[in-house]
Amino acid sequence: MTKKIFVNLPVKDLNQSVNFFKKLGFNFNAQFTDETATSMIVSEDIFVMLLTHDKFKTFTPKAICDSTKNTEVLLCLSCESREAVDDMVSKAVAAGGTTYNEPQDHGFMYAHGFQDLDGHIWEIMYMEPSAVNQS
Repeated sequence: MTKKIFVNLPVKDLNQSVNFFKKLGFNFNAQFTDETATSMIVSEDIFVMLLTHDKFKTFTPKAICDSTKNTEVLLCLSCESREAVDDMVSKAVAAGGTTYNEPQDHGFMYAHGFQDLDGHIWEIMYMEPSAVNQS
């Protein structure tokens, strides 16, 4: 059985977050969507659960990190090309997100990123297939 990953992120305004990520090309699973949560489909095995703060608090006794001031996690997504990296970051900025650094070109790997409406950091990267050790 293939393992799947479900990343859970608290969001202040679920509808705004859904609209933001739709502008980046993501789709959502209606089966796991209500007024408190939605399941954003990243790939066949990767999902991001966007949860209202009240819903998120039902899963943890800890306080929710203010991601506009602190970083708790960096989310990194791979893309099929350098152009796709730049395209996603451009779409994120046009949809209301912000960049927090300049693009990073390491030759074999290219990366840039954005902060979503809640300040979560999304690293977007492309790595040359020949640079990945397949052993």
